Amino acid sequence: MPPTLASLVQHSALKLTVRAGEDRLDVPVRWAHVSELADPVPYMEGGELLLVTALKLDAEDPEAMRRYVKRLAGAGVVGIGFAVGVNYDEIPEALLGAAREEGLPLLEVPRRTPFLAISKAVSAAIAAEQYRAVTAGFAAQRELTRQALTTGPEGLLGALAAQLDGWAALYDASGAVVAAAPEWAHRRAARLTAEVERLRERPAPASSVVGGPDNEDRVELHSLGTGRRPRAALAVGTAAAPGTAERYAVHSAIALLTLTTERSRSLHAAEQRVGAAVLRMLLAGEPDHARTVAGDLYDGLLDAPFRVLVAETDSAGDGDPLGGLAEAVESAAARSGEAVLAVPDGQRLVVLAADGGAAVAAGLAHAGALETSRTAPEPGGAETALVVGLSASAGPSAAAAAHRQAEQALSVARRRGRVLVEHEHLAAGSVLPLLADDAVRAFADGLLRALREHDATGRGDLVASLRAWLSRHGQWDAAAADLGVHRHTLRYRMRRVEEILGRSLDDPDVRMELWLALKTTGAEQP
Repeated sequence: MPPTLASLVQHSALKLTVRAGEDRLDVPVRWAHVSELADPVPYMEGGELLLVTALKLDAEDPEAMRRYVKRLAGAGVVGIGFAVGVNYDEIPEALLGAAREEGLPLLEVPRRTPFLAISKAVSAAIAAEQYRAVTAGFAAQRELTRQALTTGPEGLLGALAAQLDGWAALYDASGAVVAAAPEWAHRRAARLTAEVERLRERPAPASSVVGGPDNEDRVELHSLGTGRRPRAALAVGTAAAPGTAERYAVHSAIALLTLTTERSRSLHAAEQRVGAAVLRMLLAGEPDHARTVAGDLYDGLLDAPFRVLVAETDSAGDGDPLGGLAEAVESAAARSGEAVLAVPDGQRLVVLAADGGAAVAAGLAHAGALETSRTAPEPGGAETALVVGLSASAGPSAAAAAHRQAEQALSVARRRGRVLVEHEHLAAGSVLPLLADDAVRAFADGLLRALREHDATGRGDLVASLRAWLSRHGQWDAAAADLGVHRHTLRYRMRRVEEILGRSLDDPDVRMELWLALKTTGAEQP
């Protein structure tokens, strides 16, 4: 504990007597300062014990003393030490009354106690407190290091929480709580996800303080990592601002967790290189070799049904959308204990994840959130340039086919202006949306232009007749009935279609192209 007015009063060699402010003696003393100025406030920082003899004070004027004491209290002076037997044999009643009225501690300093002795006592107590804090900080650092080496981040957080008499929590790259100590702090830490996300947007190292008088505790947030984008974050909750020893412990924890984070990053980079090799083997149709190389790294992922996700980004876009997607998938897998294979490749990312697992769900949720922000952008927000294709469920022997499915879904998503398309959904819909392309429309318009120009002259209705005939699979009577004409009239119109187009309607390819052209251009039925 730092020195207080109470500890100075209890100092046997100083012989100080309390004359006012008896209930405020537990306040810490930052320094003892001697000043005979009528207004020493400009030279005060707060927390001082002011030592005076009233050499230049009108100490017997109640109004002057009232102003003097009030100004000292407003500047943060914690007490006045008045030396008796120098200019006054006893403390003047005006000063005594003003101190009692303001509630400011007033200590009587006997003639035989020099101010220097008080200053030395305060200085020695401050030095002793600093030594204790440094010693305690080193002890905490040793304990935190031991816990980090023997029990990992969980043990480190437990030791840190005990040192702070509070709680501590570790967040992963996505802002989710990885571990917390004590156990009850997990729920408290989870409520700070939004603040952690805001902290992660700032370059490391970064910190912030949340909480206040109306909150249950004071929480400090610190980013972890040395890269441009922090990889993790530490939260510490205490009832009040940490002291010197506690600050040593927090800084030690930050350093140790940063080392752990950076080591994990190096291991992660190595895993990605292994994952790239495993992926190449799977796509080459060599699942057995892939399993041999992977060993236990992917914990059965290559033996169970999985799905392949292929994501692509526009290099001209802002931010790191691929990195955000990878973090979401990998963090979800880590929290659920799943294995996931994520391989970045320039402006692309390939992910293999267990079918029906948390990683796939996180990827879908991340893409869905981007889809929502794209359709309803915030004012001034930049559009996220990310396109994702997801395969159907597959096994190791069908990895290449699953990769092709994801590529096909990615291509469709790009053409449709979507963030995400699942391959399974393509077969469930119509092929026509896949043809929503300017080149296809141009082909359809060119194919039907001559028929439309003929109809525009009023010499017939060839486009509607062609539609009716194709929709009835070439059945003359049924198509003629739909049009309300004789079948011979319809036969004549179809011969005109063949003459104008220079194509035979007996050719199934021609019929298919005409039908798709009609559907693509949205030609109306009669």
